[in-house]
Amino acid sequence: MTTSAPVLLALDLTGTFAFALNGALTALRVARLDIVGVVTLGMITAIGGGIIRDVMLGSLPPATFRDWRYLAVAAAGGLIAFTFGRHLDRLSRPINVLDAAGLSLFAVTGANKALLFGLGPAQAVILGAVTGVGGGTIRDVLVRRIPTVLSSGLYAIPALIGATATVVLIEFHVSGLLTYVAAAALCFGIRMVGVRYDLNAPMPRAAPEPGDDDGTESGSDR
Repeated sequence: MTTSAPVLLALDLTGTFAFALNGALTALRVARLDIVGVVTLGMITAIGGGIIRDVMLGSLPPATFRDWRYLAVAAAGGLIAFTFGRHLDRLSRPINVLDAAGLSLFAVTGANKALLFGLGPAQAVILGAVTGVGGGTIRDVLVRRIPTVLSSGLYAIPALIGATATVVLIEFHVSGLLTYVAAAALCFGIRMVGVRYDLNAPMPRAAPEPGDDDGTESGSDR
């Protein structure tokens, strides 16, 4: 049994607001944009993942354009960040916290909506993770930096874990607001641990520089 529409909507709008704040604060800290740029980046960050989710599900037009509350919440988040963000001495921590919150909530709602549309458990987990990382990926591309999902191993992984927890709970007929908040909290906690301790997935060994191999011989030795 999946969540009811009001609960899904509430979680979706909360994630939208968190990502809007995150995108707008990123615009202030990284790109130093004006009010148009700040609000625009906040809105794109907020609605990007949901649009990707709905397009992949064939739920058209996306919920963002069928329900005015999504755009209103996204715009409000961008304006709030623009108004008060400049008064924060250090924006790194709120940016990371809001990013983790948006990631967590969208991973849960994305997986839940995928099940509502009849997708299998594995597909729902993947779509939940895509929903979670989609907005942040678009944000990073627009400010010309490597997307966090590609540079941090503990970004996609928490989203996958949160989406998996959601699917497992639904498959065992455990539902309700607190249940899905718990799944989102699991994702949030893992992501913040990764941020706190700078944890990443295993990285490949660096390629050796030319001539560094032990067996390499120069032409003059012949």
